Amino acid sequence: MKISDVNITGTLIWYYFICPREVWLMAHQIQPNEDNDFLELGRYLHEESYPRDTKRIRLESIELDVIRKHGEDIVVGEVKKSSRFLKSATMQLLFYLKKLSEYGVTARGELLFPKERKRISVSLTPDSARELAAAETEIARIVREENPPPAVAISFCRHCAYRDFCFA
Repeated sequence: MKISDVNITGTLIWYYFICPREVWLMAHQIQPNEDNDFLELGRYLHEESYPRDTKRIRLESIELDVIRKHGEDIVVGEVKKSSRFLKSATMQLLFYLKKLSEYGVTARGELLFPKERKRISVSLTPDSARELAAAETEIARIVREENPPPAVAISFCRHCAYRDFCFA
């Protein structure tokens, strides 16, 4: 199965580790409820939490929240409102690090949780690269399906901008 014909983004990686149905909905450009309070809070945190370091950079399928030099290192930061979905956030940042490495840029990552005043270092390892590759293959499979995966109620649903789509 080729994944090259599916545009895998950091956002799809994030949602894959939370809800495969949301991956399908996003990939098929079904728009969530843009007035969702949690989406607005996330946007606000991205814009206001690290204004000095924030230099949004978009490169193909990645959009970096924060990028800065720390000595000789390039540090890429991903801002999240909570560490509740640490696995998803970690895999999204690893995806960004992998994409940068494909362009010859060696960087390390930091997950940034401003409300919790927490910062977690992230590095791409051979094991995490294999896990990421498996996720990308599975995302490509989900996206190619004619219909979305069935709705499964999880704790994330309570705040999801697609909630009405799944459970109306």
